[in-house]
Amino acid sequence: MKITTKELTLTALFAALIVVGAFLKVDIPLPLYTMHFTLQWFFVLLAGFLLGRKLGTLSVVTYIVIGLAGVPVFAAGGGIGYVLRPGFGFLLGFVFAAYLIGLVSDIIKPVTLWQYIIPATIGLVTYYAVGAVYFYLIKNLYVGEAVSFAVVVVQYCLITVLPDFILCVIAAGFAKQLLPIIKKLGNIGVQA
Repeated sequence: MKITTKELTLTALFAALIVVGAFLKVDIPLPLYTMHFTLQWFFVLLAGFLLGRKLGTLSVVTYIVIGLAGVPVFAAGGGIGYVLRPGFGFLLGFVFAAYLIGLVSDIIKPVTLWQYIIPATIGLVTYYAVGAVYFYLIKNLYVGEAVSFAVVVVQYCLITVLPDFILCVIAAGFAKQLLPIIKKLGNIGVQA
């Protein structure tokens, strides 16, 4: 994949914005694991919308690689050991979500706010699905704490899904306004 300087700059910018979003958080202490509600999701949404599936995904992957390399950019730190944390699955969910938001946006070419909400919602469902499955597997197979999938969904998804959906609507509004500006920069990451 050949990347222009503009594309590389925007990809790095969105990786940095996701880092900032990790520190804009509310900690939710729960019995099995402290959940962090952050603004990372908002910037992942914008990366998918504004940069498209390839560069949006690259920005999220860049963020994750930086964190796994040991830079404390995740909501609870960083380092390779983070992959064994139950919440790491939600970070992986960001990768798939950014890709699908870009892909679905390319397919439906949204114009109205409601059309932007469609890819955002698909991304949200993907993000939570990957996160919940990973959480369940790490808790049961690695940590050795038996937890049902229903408990994972109720305690680690239902609590934050409404605020995250509100972020979907807000990001859809931002994307609707910002996408024409991004296109004027030279079709960076998005279909014409």
